[in-house]
Amino acid sequence: MMNQLPADYDERVYAGWLGKCIGVRFGAPLENWTYEHIRDHLGELEWYAFGEGGKVFKPDDDTSVPMLFIRALEDFGDDPTAAQLGDTLLNYLGDQHGTIWWGGYGISTEHTAYVNLANGIPAPRSGSIIQNGAATAEQIGGQIFSDIWGLVAPNDPARAAALAERAASVTHDGNGIYGGRFVAALVSAAFSEADPKRLIEIGLQHIPADSEYARVIRAMVDFHRQNPTDWRAGYAHLKANFGYDRYPGVVHIIPNAGIIALGLLYGEGDFSRSIRIANMGGWDTDCNVGNVGAIMGVALGVGGIDARWREPVNDLLITAGIIGTRNILTIPQCADLFCRLGRRLNGAASEPAPRYHFRYPGSTGAFEVGGDRAIPTHRSHDTVDGVGVLRVAIRKLNKKGEARIFTRTSYRPSELSANSYGAQFTPLVAPGQTIRARVYLPPQDAPESVLAAIFVYDDYHQTYHQPQSVSLTPGWHDLTYTVPPMQDVYLSQVGVVLRVLEPIWERGSFCIAALDWDGAPSYKTTFANERPETAAISGWTRLRGFWRLEDGAYHGSGPGWCESYTGDISWSDYRLSAELVPLLGDHHRVNVRVRGALRSYAFGLAPDGRIALYKKDREYVEVASAPFAWRHGETYRLSITASGAELAASVEGAGQSAALNWTDTDHAYLTGQVGFSTGQGGHTRYLSLEVSPA
Repeated sequence: MMNQLPADYDERVYAGWLGKCIGVRFGAPLENWTYEHIRDHLGELEWYAFGEGGKVFKPDDDTSVPMLFIRALEDFGDDPTAAQLGDTLLNYLGDQHGTIWWGGYGISTEHTAYVNLANGIPAPRSGSIIQNGAATAEQIGGQIFSDIWGLVAPNDPARAAALAERAASVTHDGNGIYGGRFVAALVSAAFSEADPKRLIEIGLQHIPADSEYARVIRAMVDFHRQNPTDWRAGYAHLKANFGYDRYPGVVHIIPNAGIIALGLLYGEGDFSRSIRIANMGGWDTDCNVGNVGAIMGVALGVGGIDARWREPVNDLLITAGIIGTRNILTIPQCADLFCRLGRRLNGAASEPAPRYHFRYPGSTGAFEVGGDRAIPTHRSHDTVDGVGVLRVAIRKLNKKGEARIFTRTSYRPSELSANSYGAQFTPLVAPGQTIRARVYLPPQDAPESVLAAIFVYDDYHQTYHQPQSVSLTPGWHDLTYTVPPMQDVYLSQVGVVLRVLEPIWERGSFCIAALDWDGAPSYKTTFANERPETAAISGWTRLRGFWRLEDGAYHGSGPGWCESYTGDISWSDYRLSAELVPLLGDHHRVNVRVRGALRSYAFGLAPDGRIALYKKDREYVEVASAPFAWRHGETYRLSITASGAELAASVEGAGQSAALNWTDTDHAYLTGQVGFSTGQGGHTRYLSLEVSPA
């Protein structure tokens, strides 16, 4: 099979990840139900068995962990080692919290591997049988996180399998790795092969023929050949010969591999039938249905996925990593990332894309509509002048009303259907940044004048902020809005608001083609409006430590290095200023250019009456210091400016001041979040934070 990007690569990647997300959502409510439970209590599954009660679908490790692992290609290049993939897991997860099952050392495979990694046992030893035993190493996780490697290596099953093996080896071994290789190879091959039986044969070429994994897949293929119409008989054969009773651990990979084969073989090349059968087979339903959905999504493309599966998903994906702005994703954004990396792996260039666009057929970008005068029209592929758009139908909009078309830039954990992984969120857009929208007003039934403006919504004060509206005539328009500097706000929506001057806009439509923003943030928080959320506060995530609101300030304390972050990893040049009070211990810092748990810069009060600058690459290394006789209980203002590779830091308080400057000449961190850090048994009280352009 030739290694080349198919002409419809982008659409097929989107369809594959959409299929994965649909499958996970379809299967999640039935996780750990058996075939018998589903048969007796639900019967034939035709659609999502349980709704979310009006809430946002929870983070799920089946989709969250892949979105962490894929960052290894960004951070380490096209050929990351197992050790680098292990560092990726450490970098984007909190210390024993976040998007893996923390079921206990020696019980949860991923938890076991994380503890190994955190304590200096590198990958692949971290997930090996020799380290953890076969029962732990051969659980299901090796295959459930591996679809992504097929998406970035289309028509190259060998390369996809090799990448999957390295990633799976961080946490798994043996059949746990073979499952990752098998799934990645199937996804890769599905770019040019849609027949499930032939796909399975391709996948089998990339795992040992004498493995237990190959044995269960072969058994299902052989049974299907003799009994091609009765999937329930196929399940009975699987349970009798490869059921949970035959394998150790909590969620062994072998029975669930059989369910994947069952869904593919008896699904007859139909997306809906394939995921329905995989779900009705029970056991680890979100995992199995997600894998089947990804494979069939790539094989069939968007046109093969019934629109009814898509509407509840609305292109939204919530995850639970340590970077709060990456916990709110859209399926098109994920597909854009996979396509960019896949093109790079294949030596091809990528065209830049805005954060929100509608180039994928039927994509919605997780947009919503406010009020009852506008509704999104979910067409299979709506375009204007060859540009994909989100079209919104307008009905009876009068001059006293308005229509708001928007996407969420943050959520509350309480808005989720569940939050067992402890998701924390940071607003995607900040005061000071410039927002741009490309919009189109169709001439059909358009009023003489439509007023439009970009807006943001402050959740703390329940207030909309927007510039003066622009009068639109039929055709294309570019809207802009530079959000002014603000204090103590929480921006949770961004979008476009429409009004009319005429008595009524009886009917019509409005289109959005793109929405994006950039620029340095400019805001201040005094912690006056923040709320306790998920072991930190609103807008912040944490690595470790006890972080809480207390006496109107943000407190951090605990053993080890206790860190808490906010802002976006894409922020480049800026100035951070914070007031703090050292209460206990010798380390009281602010952080800039935070790129996860392992990489950042820090500046702060240091032992022996000093201030110091640090670079963190797994561990903090002091790079500059100066005398400064600080005392516990006093208030100090720490400031640090990051501009290119240069850091300029200063401190003042208690009648004295000092400054430090340093240039990083060794792989400088050029973008990243902001944060606070204390530790080694310390306790710091943070009074305020201000971020402004450098």
